[in-house]
Amino acid sequence: MRYQFLLPGMLLWAVLGLAQPTAVAPEAAMVPEPASAQTILVVGATRGTGLETVRLLIEKGMPVVAFARPTSDLSALEALHIDIIAGDALVAADVTHAIEQGPWRAVVTTLGCNRCDNPPDFEGNRNLFDAMAASPSRRVVMISTIGAGDSKPALPWFVRWILRGPIALKEQAEAHLVASGLDYTIIRPGNLDSDEASGRGVLVEDPTRGGSISRADLAMLIVSAIENDATIGKTYNAFAEK
Repeated sequence: MRYQFLLPGMLLWAVLGLAQPTAVAPEAAMVPEPASAQTILVVGATRGTGLETVRLLIEKGMPVVAFARPTSDLSALEALHIDIIAGDALVAADVTHAIEQGPWRAVVTTLGCNRCDNPPDFEGNRNLFDAMAASPSRRVVMISTIGAGDSKPALPWFVRWILRGPIALKEQAEAHLVASGLDYTIIRPGNLDSDEASGRGVLVEDPTRGGSISRADLAMLIVSAIENDATIGKTYNAFAEK
């Protein structure tokens, strides 16, 4: 069976947003075989944290498939020879189709856009969690943001005000996930940068702690959460220790 081609200091982060729309690209790769029960699906994989996660999974020899919009720039994924399911997270049928290609060992969602007319932070994640709840795929790692929920003290008030819209959507998505019955881990990173991995990234349950973290270090924490069942049902703040 084949998959069909459907498819961050603080003020700078606030201005640039959590993610940005991308350009149109040509064709996507086709998956020659069905996903194994060990395959990880990364939703929002074309850039940023999602792309870093895909790269790390490949480096570790862990099978991975990407779910991405057909209007996204797929060139970075194609250069990795990554298998792609194309679709729009805002279209519930597209998301259901992707989940039905499992069962997936885990699904990682980095969905978020601070400058989109119709951001996927809540709606896209809701579609994903609902599709998973109706499937055998139970394990999900959601990338949220420091400032959401009880982590508000970890983010300066003026940044919370600037990001009040995306934060509210992330909070809705978190609540929907917690109520879904899925085996979730929620990770709330602080200010994201594009530095190389330092190996100093940490996950803490104290919602008042925060700081900056590179996307590469965040990817390492995502993969470690997938591999550690003790993170199931937990919500963490993520940052790099000095």
